[in-house]
Order: sequence, then C-alpha cells, then structure tokens
Amino acid sequence: MRSYGQYCTFARGLDVVGDRWVLLIVRELLDGPRRYNELLWGLPGIATNLLADRLRALEDAGVIERPDDHTYALTKWGEGLREVVYSLGRWANPLMKRPLGNDEFRSHWLTHPIHVLYEGVDNRRPRLVIEVDTGDAPMTIASANGTVRVVPGRPASPDLVLSGPPDGPPCRNAGSRVGRQSHRHRRRPQARKASTAPGRRGLSSRSRVHAVP
Repeated sequence: MRSYGQYCTFARGLDVVGDRWVLLIVRELLDGPRRYNELLWGLPGIATNLLADRLRALEDAGVIERPDDHTYALTKWGEGLREVVYSLGRWANPLMKRPLGNDEFRSHWLTHPIHVLYEGVDNRRPRLVIEVDTGDAPMTIASANGTVRVVPGRPASPDLVLSGPPDGPPCRNAGSRVGRQSHRHRRRPQARKASTAPGRRGLSSRSRVHAVP
C-alpha cells in the first residue's frame, strides 16, 4: 500500500485502510472469521490476486490475523474499525435512494445497516420478528427486550414477511418497520391472509408484503 507520507493520524490511517476494497474486507470480517472463498463470495467484483494482496497487506499492518490455516479474522486493533465502517454507513445512507441497477447484492449486507439504525437498547421497541426474503438467502430481523438483531436464516414463526428486490420499498425499509411498530400499541401486526409464492409455504396467520420489481 502506498503512503501519503504525512505525519498525521488521518493520513496514516488511510495508509492502512484507504485502498479500494479494504473497508469492504473489514465489513465481511465484522461478523467473525471467514474463509478465503467466503470473502471472495461476499466481495463480488474483486480479483482473486487483488484479494490475496489486500489480505496480506492487512495482516502485515496488524489489522487482521490468521486464527488457523483456513480463516481470516480481525485483530483486537482491527475491531476498532467497526465504528469507522458504521460511521461511513450512516453518512452514506442517502446514497441508497439510488436504484439498484446492475449493482450486486448479498443478503448478509443487511446486518450492519440495521444494527446502525437500531443501536443500543430501547424498551419502547416491540417484540417483532421479520423475515426478509431478498437477494441470495433469507434473513431474520428480531426485536426483543429492547434490542434489534439480524441473523441469517428463516424464522420459524415470523410476524411479517418482506419479499422482493433489495431496492423495493418493503425490503429497503425493512428496518424502519420496527420503528413504526413501536409507535403503535405494541401488539403484533394484525394477521391477514397472505398469498403463497410458488414453492413457498403459506403464511395465512402472518403478514406478507411483496415488493413490485
């Protein structure tokens, strides 16, 4: 990595994380150790040799480490970049109004924006389980005991199912539904019969919202 050659904390920080793909590699590692192929899949568009170069440079800089021969993980110092990534996400949120277009999308990318939107504990938040079907795999947004978390997979009994393209209104605003529910009567959404998508189970006792492509 090239250096700015400046005796300044910002410049020296950018010497380490300012190159293209670096913060996206950090994003992929915020959820825990990842194998090389997992990183490659979560970083569509990166060349294999460039990923190898970036990982080597980050390891040399002390940002990541190799817990074993097969995985990469953030070091304790590298974990400090979490707030950097989250702050950048907050700043860039208005840019998400631009349509998806030909951009790639991975379902697990929802995790950190939702976390940023609902950080900390707020006891006014309702108990609510939302299934988000978009991208490559279903994700679950769960609100309980004042905290909101996002986990991969399909919940056993969701209160609400949002499906469609990631830039469609239902999925784009998935997190905001937790906030809107908190201003109501803290009860689960009124059940209404839902149509069943081909190859999917019915959710007659739950709400389903489809985005229009």
